[in-house]
Amino acid sequence: MRCRGLGHLAVPWSPEYTGSGVLPSKFRPADPVQIPEPFDHDDFVFELKHDGFRAVAHIAREACQLVSRRGNVYKAFKSLAASLTVLSCSAVLDGEIVVLDSAGRPQFYDLLRRRVEPVFYAFDCLRLDGRDLRGLPLIERKATLERLVAGHPRVLYARHIERDGCALFKLVCDQDLEGVVAKRRDAAYGDDWFKIRNPSYSQYEGRRELFEKRVRRM
Repeated sequence: MRCRGLGHLAVPWSPEYTGSGVLPSKFRPADPVQIPEPFDHDDFVFELKHDGFRAVAHIAREACQLVSRRGNVYKAFKSLAASLTVLSCSAVLDGEIVVLDSAGRPQFYDLLRRRVEPVFYAFDCLRLDGRDLRGLPLIERKATLERLVAGHPRVLYARHIERDGCALFKLVCDQDLEGVVAKRRDAAYGDDWFKIRNPSYSQYEGRRELFEKRVRRM
């Protein structure tokens, strides 16, 4: 496996907040740019790429909505959404709805078929008690997020490692996980986010055909 330095990879992204009140009506999740190889870099942190359904959690003190990448409210995860109100705050969190096996590995098909109760893997805090945090450095937003969700039984904080993206990617491949996300530690939300997928990830097999069959049935 060949690792390389990052070089100059600038990703323009303009966050757009169009909601109002406690539960914003729209909130665009950042989309990492896919690159072919892992890298090491002092200015980056590296997280596991969790295989699930991307969701933005709009949390109020007595209500929560989990909203998909396309802006639709997930209706199948009402129990998970309700559990987030225990945080007792007004917040917008970016994360992934996942089902984990006994070893803590995401199981996409168990999630798809609703076999097990899911958890919310939170990896960014975009808004907290009326304050927009998206312009703050990533590492500050993650520190805020970690304090916010500590101890919640169904919200897991997406931990990261510093600099050593190649080592994490090797571990990901060895354990048959989906991939790695690299993020510049001092950047605003969505700036300089990259994803590196494990090309041998076993849960990709047959997925396209499965979704094509579902589309044909609609």
